[in-house]
Amino acid sequence: MPLEEDLIARGTWPLCGIDEAGRGPLAGPVVAAAVIMDPASPLRDRVRDSKQLSGPRREKIFLDLVSSAEVHYGVSVLDAAAIDEMNILQATLKAMAEAVSHLAVPPRVALVDGNTLPCIPCTCYAVIRGDQTEPSISAASIIAKVTRDRIMTQMDKIYPGYGFSRHKGYPTPDHYAAIRTLGASPIHRRSFRGVS
Repeated sequence: MPLEEDLIARGTWPLCGIDEAGRGPLAGPVVAAAVIMDPASPLRDRVRDSKQLSGPRREKIFLDLVSSAEVHYGVSVLDAAAIDEMNILQATLKAMAEAVSHLAVPPRVALVDGNTLPCIPCTCYAVIRGDQTEPSISAASIIAKVTRDRIMTQMDKIYPGYGFSRHKGYPTPDHYAAIRTLGASPIHRRSFRGVS
């Protein structure tokens, strides 16, 4: 039985899932989302790890999540400058804590994808590959991923030539070639290998 299901069965509520998008890219922000999803919501059966969904399917579920009265969510975005200042791990943990602080309802328990916990005022469980097993973490992964992808698509219009709308800032041969040709843009993470 997934941990989330077990906790809900024991009356542990409100419970939120937390995940992030954008730890590995060379450019753009890290985005974290925290989600509280009603135990009876039919969306629980539709969410999956964002990486396992096609782009259109992910967008559809994202729209259903953010428009549902059965879902409370918070999002935090930390830019490349913040990542360079504090390092990607600390920026990710800060974004996760901020996402929880934006929830309309404070959670009693948080399930966090991965093995490192943010500093938040509730009981936390680290769940390795939780985006594949815990519905609330899966929902958070979708919201974080779509939010970040949309930001990077906008950045492609502001900083053309890098291909941000295609690779979303992740390290690809084309992206490295663009950096060598154009230099680093204002949204590149200068502390990352291959940028400066």
